[in-house]
This record gives sequence, structure tokens and C-alpha cells, in this order.
Amino acid sequence: MKRNLFKVSLFLIGMAAWAQMASAQGIVVNKTDGTKVYFKASEVQSVGVYGYGEEPEPQPQPGEGQTVTVNGVSFQMIAVEGGTFQMGSNSGSDNDEKPVHEVRLNSFSIGQTEVTQDLWKAVMGTNPSNFKGNKKPVEKVSWNDCQTFIQKLNQLTGKQFRLPTEAEWEFAARGGTQSKGYTYSGSNSLSDVAWYVVNSFEKGEDSPDYGTHVVGTKSPNELDIYDMTGNVSEWCQDWYGSDYYASSVVNNPQGPSSGDSHVIRGGSWRKVASGCHVSRRDYGYTGSDDYLGFRLAQ
Repeated sequence: MKRNLFKVSLFLIGMAAWAQMASAQGIVVNKTDGTKVYFKASEVQSVGVYGYGEEPEPQPQPGEGQTVTVNGVSFQMIAVEGGTFQMGSNSGSDNDEKPVHEVRLNSFSIGQTEVTQDLWKAVMGTNPSNFKGNKKPVEKVSWNDCQTFIQKLNQLTGKQFRLPTEAEWEFAARGGTQSKGYTYSGSNSLSDVAWYVVNSFEKGEDSPDYGTHVVGTKSPNELDIYDMTGNVSEWCQDWYGSDYYASSVVNNPQGPSSGDSHVIRGGSWRKVASGCHVSRRDYGYTGSDDYLGFRLAQ
């Protein structure tokens, strides 16, 4: 009797230990030969049918770049870690920047620079820009032109590029979770980070500094992103709405559901200082001009 009780006790202890191992570690059964593999959940990212699964593709860390190449032209996408920020300005020159409201965003990626003319040509085969230069931003593109470009780019790369939302644009321009609270994207000194009216437009048409400039020639912001202030104004995905700013917390806002114009951000080579701060909002209809360009998001 004692021997039977001892065997039962050993069996129960063994079962309890096995259950603890299975719950704490997990088991993979090889369907080919029935062998079992024990693993800790913290050791692997995914598990396949026949054992350990493939390691997932490493994702760029916040502020790091990911290179994409299309038809021989490469560009960088910068990882922006999601977070919460205060969007808008109560002291801005326009009422449509009010009220300041809290916005929460998921992580996303955004172009390190504005889309350049050589990238546009690599995708579209043409160049609509007034101020020609492969590494200058493409301009004279409408919001609809940008959508056509993105559709073709996605077909060529198999990726899902898009325009940034207005909230994503402002969050990235402010430096994301690394923000130091600058007035402009990357500095309180506009000339350090931007081509704007003083160092571009006012130079006059006979000056080589008149118009747009090669991207990335001014200082970047906290996330190593260039020209979010100045050079060309940038189309966003959202419809424009002066009364859509919320007074409460908003998660991943997409803007109004409809409208007759789209949001433009960032100032340009034609803009004065007050038109270049990170919360400044503008809008455009279906046309294009030599101060209008864009950057990609993903």
C-alpha cells in the first residue's frame, strides 16, 4: 500500500512539474517525428510548425533611417516612435491653430527629406519642377499628383507609402518624443534650419539663392529630419478644416471626413518667419505652385 501511495505521489508531482514547464515555457511538437522542443516565451519572437520560427525582420529604432531604392534612386525613411503631444498653438497668428489639444499617435515613419526631383523622375519619368535640380525638392505638384506618384511608387516597391496626416507631420516636425520645444523644426533660429523669404525669395530672381534649395543643406531637427521648416510647403493627407481641432484627447486624428481643400504645412522659401513655425496651418485646393511639394510617410 505504501509503495502504491509513493508511486501516486511521484506521478502527481511529475504532472505538476510538467504543467508548470508547459505553461512557463511552452512546447513545440515536430509533426515529422513527434519530438518535443521546450522553450521560454521570452527567447523567441515566433514559433513555426516544425520548431522555432524565422526571426522577424528587424525594425528601425526611433530616429534611425531605413533606405529604400527605386529605379536606382535611394531615399531614407525615419522611424518616429509613437507618443503624446500638445498639438496646435494658443498664441499663433491664426485662430485655426487653436485650441491646443492632446494628441496620441502610433509609431510611423516619415521621409528624412522632401521628395526630390530625381525620385519623382525615377517613378513618373517626368519633372514638373520650376527650379530644376535632382536633389532639390520636387514642386509644382498638386495633392492629386502626389496621390498618383504614391500609387506608382507602391507598385514599384511593394510598400505602403502615403502622405503624412497633419498630426503626424506636426509631431515629427516638433521632434517627436525627443522634442526640445523649438519654435521651428529643430531650432529657435529660423536661418539655421530653413530656406525662407529672407535667405531665398528676397535675394531676387538674379540670385542663385532665389527659389528652392538642395534638400538637407540646413540643420536637421531632433529626429534627424531635414527641411520640415522652409524650402517647400508640404501637402498632408487630411482635408483642411478650421473647426475640426478638438478640445479633448484625440487618438490618431485623420482630419475632417470631407472638404474642398487639403492641409499644407511647413512654410516655404517664400514664407516669412510667422508662416514657418511648427504649428502653423495652411491649405490648398487642386492646383500646384513652385513652393508646393511633399514628403512620404509609412
